[in-house]
Amino acid sequence: MAGLNIPGVTDQYKTNETVEKLMQIERIPLTREQEQLDAYKAQKDAWREVNTQLSSLRESIKSLYSYENPFNSKLASSTDENAITASANRSAEIQSFKVDVIQPATADRFLTDELATDYQIPQGVYTYKVGDKQVTINWKGGTLKNFSDAINKRGNGVIKSMIIGASAGKKTLLIESCITGKDNKLIFEGAAKTLALSTGMVSAVSSNKETFGTSSGEFFAPPPSKNTENSKMPGLSLTRTKLTNGTVLVEPRGAFQINIPGQITSKNTNHITFTLRANNVQDITEALNKEAENPVIPDAGYAEFKGIVVRNMGSEANLPEQSQQNKTPLSPVNNKNVLYALMADGTEKLISTPTLFSDSEISIDLPIAEYQGIKGIIVRNENTGYSLEVSAFSAYDSGQALGYAPNHAIEEAGDCIIKYEGITITRSNNDIDDVVPEITLHVHEKTERTATITVKPDKEASKNALIEFVGKYNQVIAKINVLSQNKREIVEELDYLSDAEKEKLFGQLGMFQGDFTLPNMKSSMQGILTQNYRYSDYATLTLLAQIGISTNATGYSGSYSQSRLRGYLEIDEKKLDDAIENHLDEIKQLFGYDSDDDLIIDSGIAYNLDKQLTAYTQTGGILALKTSTLDSKIKSSQTKITKLEDQMTKKEAELRAKYSSMESSLNSLENQQNSINNFTRQQQQQQQNR
Repeated sequence: MAGLNIPGVTDQYKTNETVEKLMQIERIPLTREQEQLDAYKAQKDAWREVNTQLSSLRESIKSLYSYENPFNSKLASSTDENAITASANRSAEIQSFKVDVIQPATADRFLTDELATDYQIPQGVYTYKVGDKQVTINWKGGTLKNFSDAINKRGNGVIKSMIIGASAGKKTLLIESCITGKDNKLIFEGAAKTLALSTGMVSAVSSNKETFGTSSGEFFAPPPSKNTENSKMPGLSLTRTKLTNGTVLVEPRGAFQINIPGQITSKNTNHITFTLRANNVQDITEALNKEAENPVIPDAGYAEFKGIVVRNMGSEANLPEQSQQNKTPLSPVNNKNVLYALMADGTEKLISTPTLFSDSEISIDLPIAEYQGIKGIIVRNENTGYSLEVSAFSAYDSGQALGYAPNHAIEEAGDCIIKYEGITITRSNNDIDDVVPEITLHVHEKTERTATITVKPDKEASKNALIEFVGKYNQVIAKINVLSQNKREIVEELDYLSDAEKEKLFGQLGMFQGDFTLPNMKSSMQGILTQNYRYSDYATLTLLAQIGISTNATGYSGSYSQSRLRGYLEIDEKKLDDAIENHLDEIKQLFGYDSDDDLIIDSGIAYNLDKQLTAYTQTGGILALKTSTLDSKIKSSQTKITKLEDQMTKKEAELRAKYSSMESSLNSLENQQNSINNFTRQQQQQQQNR
């Protein structure tokens, strides 16, 4: 419909444009407040970024003087890492020691005979034991693979299984223990034992014992004892031993040696067992002290050939007896060390018997695997008031003790045996942490030659920690420079930043230019870094610059560069490497030391920096106060904006109502004028028609 105008819609008189222009003027306070709110939020974000970087720097600083400081970190290296490695705790001593791996600890690993691919495992309760752990599988019957999967699912770190392809169309089942050590044998019970026997994994055997030392001809005089503390005491003698009904009675000062048959020592799974008891008897020193002491004549010696001992005739000297008034009485001897293993090279290894005098029988079990090269057993009763009873000697094969033996053993359970500085040590596993304090030995294979374990400082960790500290410190200084100065070159010289990161920093340039918080922090940190720290009267490194870290560490003497004056730290890597190599403990003292001998670190570069930064980053600290103040301003600004927005809404509604009314009035007048004009034209037309 031509000429139809709707106020506020058709905008014939451009009232919408007029209202919008008027509202732009009205919105100036609102726009200003919104810009202020954005500024508050940007400042809060900036303070948060400063807090994050300071907290990160503080963590790096604390690591330089805390208990976990890198200067105490240790590295352990081995000359034969294929056979043995080591890991050292922070408290480990700087040292080197030698280790021979006789054998690593092993676990039982048994294979079946070759079985058909479609072999079925019958239903049953399959029980496997390793040490004090047990796995029981209620099997409903099925294939080899499903049975193997069931073992792996329920093995729980005790046993595991695998199917191995053998010849064409054949499979073998591997079952292995996950626990090493000779006392942790894989034991089959119930259906598991039946399966192991039927599949050829094991075969039934009888446990036979072999006895020796039952006849007097097997006993010999031992080599002379190296103990000569009391030369006036009667010598140890084979004549003071007596074999009765398979038991050897060793009187005070008696001794014997018995050789072990070669067929026993040739098998590592063999054990030698016997019992030992000490009986209290009349002390022989009482009678000896009653005798007159004559001049001591050296022993004439003896000769031995194939177990036959021929003693030389003693010397005769018709010397007058001495008076008993000048005689020194003999003291009783009580020595628990009576048992020795005689090795093939002639050396002897003490077999400890700490409970010898407890009036109870001691059972001795000597594993051949732990006494590699054993030739015989020596008993020396140096005691003067105890006799010894030694039972007959027997040997058994530990591999046959269960009544069955493996047919296809890939590996059998055995202890780890090592020699530490010549001392033989046996453990059930390959990670040994109770031999060398603060060091864990990790045994892998037998050594071909003696391995040397060296423990030294982890210098690389110290260097990395110092480099990390310098990097985080420089990031903080860059942030302080950006926020406190309005110079574009500050951002442009930060080559490690991406374009997006630089753009963000350009927006933060000079944000806190009138705030002295950041410049004061920077000044304090620089003062701490350049301070002299004399942690002892003999200190040679007392400045950070002496280890190659300073604002001019590289000694660049070229043209003037403003960027070199902004407080960034530099590293002279060669100088730092030299300091770490030769003065690591002094570097540690430089960053944190105890100045008053109360065992608490209370001075040093890292300690002082940490203390300084704590005032800024802690809860309720300077930065928390800054963000808290901004939170209040943000909240107030948001309230003001809400109020202004309500005012603007009402104002705009009022203006639109007024201008709509005006437009309606103008439309009405225009319509009236149009009506008058139309009436006039009609009258004129009628007159013309007349």
